[in-house]
This record gives sequence, C-alpha cells and structure tokens, in this order.
Amino acid sequence: MRVLKTFASVALTQLLAMAAQANCTPHSLRLAVIPIKDVQAMTDEHQPLLKRLSEAAGVPVELVISASYESVVDAIVSGGADLARLGPASYIIAHQRDRRIEPFATFTLSAGTYTPAGNHYQALLLTRADGPSDLDSLRGARVALNDPASTSGSLVPSVEFASKVGTPLQGYFNSLVYAGNHDKALDALLEGRVDAAFVASERADAYLKAHTLDPRRLQVLWRSAPIYYDPYVFSAGLCPALKHKLRKAMLADPEALTEFIASQDATGLVPVAHKEYAGLEKMMETSLRPGQPHP
Repeated sequence: MRVLKTFASVALTQLLAMAAQANCTPHSLRLAVIPIKDVQAMTDEHQPLLKRLSEAAGVPVELVISASYESVVDAIVSGGADLARLGPASYIIAHQRDRRIEPFATFTLSAGTYTPAGNHYQALLLTRADGPSDLDSLRGARVALNDPASTSGSLVPSVEFASKVGTPLQGYFNSLVYAGNHDKALDALLEGRVDAAFVASERADAYLKAHTLDPRRLQVLWRSAPIYYDPYVFSAGLCPALKHKLRKAMLADPEALTEFIASQDATGLVPVAHKEYAGLEKMMETSLRPGQPHP
C-alpha cells in the first residue's frame, strides 16, 4: 500500500510538472488593452511592444483592443487574455474577481498642461472656455463620462466629486453620457454636445497635443487627488517562467521600447505592484457600501 501511495505521489508530481511546462509553452499569447483612443492608432502604436513580447516569449503575441473596460476585465479574469493594460479601477475590479491577477509594469508620464511628470495623473472636470465657469453653474448640465469602469472618467468623479458637491452625479447633473473613451468625451465637449466632461489629465494632455489645440479653449473646474497610473497585468494562468520573460522584456531594457513609450506620451516603463493601488481599492470599497453612489 505504501509503495502504491508513493507511485501515486510521483505520478501526481509528474502530471503537475507537465501541466506547468505546458502552461509555459503556449502557441500564442493575447494582450488585451482598454479603449484609449482610435483603434487604428492603438494598433499601429503597439507594434513595437508586440514584437518585443513575441521575441521574449517565443510565440506570437496578438493585440486585442476591446470595446469597453469591462470586456478587458472579463478577458483577463476568464483567461481569454494573458496580459492586459487596465485602468487603475478596472484593475481593482479584476483583482477582486481573481486575487492571482498581478500588476507588474506602468508608465512614467511626460509633463503636460494638466499632468506633472511622474507616475500619477488626475481626474479632471473640463468645460469650454466660453462655458460654465464654476461648479454651481454646472448644476443641471449635460456631462460626458468615459466608461462605467473608467477610473478618472467614472469611478473617481462618482466618489470624490460627489462628495465635494454633496450629492450623487445623477442628482447634480441633468444628463450623464458615457462617451466610450476620453478622446470621444473631449470631442463631445468641444463640439458642444455636452457642457462638461470628466477625463484623465494625461489623456487631455495627449488630446491637446494631437489636435494642436490651444489649452485656453478649455478650463478646469475640478481636479481629483493624484491617481497611480495604468498597470499592465498578468493573468492567473501564466506560469512564473513566462512571467519572468515578459516582465524582463518590458522593464529590463528601456531603450528597446523607446518608440512605443513615446507613442504613449510617456517617458519610461517601471515596476508596479498591488500596493500602489491600495488607496484606490479602499475608495472603491467605500463607494459600494449601502447608501453610497455606485460608479
């Protein structure tokens, strides 16, 4: 009996080792990213990163630009994606669904009109220069948000801004419109389809740069507290050896991804861990308590 148990134990160990090895040699990998801007622009910009990751993993890496933040969360949690770029809030949502999802890299940001250089950005409430000039005059206005799972374009305004004005967004504004991404929210604002927009400061910087717009066309009526920037994360299904290769590919040689980093209006890639998002996680837990506005 003892011999049989020993054989069974050895067989189980071998099966687990084989499974782990198989998990380290996939036929391909999928990188899912939240919708930040135009699909073609994102596809073009990511080619250097896909090449770098493919060389490191030894298999093709496919880019998946999802239609919503929620679909990226679903992909990384379900195993439909192996890596993902998430917004801070969508990362917390994914991490709460599977604690094994691991953040490993984020950008250092270039200084811009609205964002200081570093690892942090802010949620902004912007209006046109000829629009409402104070928060009281925005009561009953039409406002653009980004995506229900967006940090700066939904969650933080739902908590921080709502706390500042003493009422949920739905009670303060007459109409809330989800534009789908920050650029579309800014389009809606500048085209006069809404009176104000909640957007990420770094996306507003990039929008001004891409459209060569004078910053004086917009005014800031509210800023959130600093938010740690978007993490790249591993799915729970990746084996440690493959994670090591991919982490090294993104972080060990900054010059290898200079073109990609520049396309993201950033200055570099740096390591990141869950602790950097602990404050946001606490905020999100508070926002979901009974009686609190839901993002």
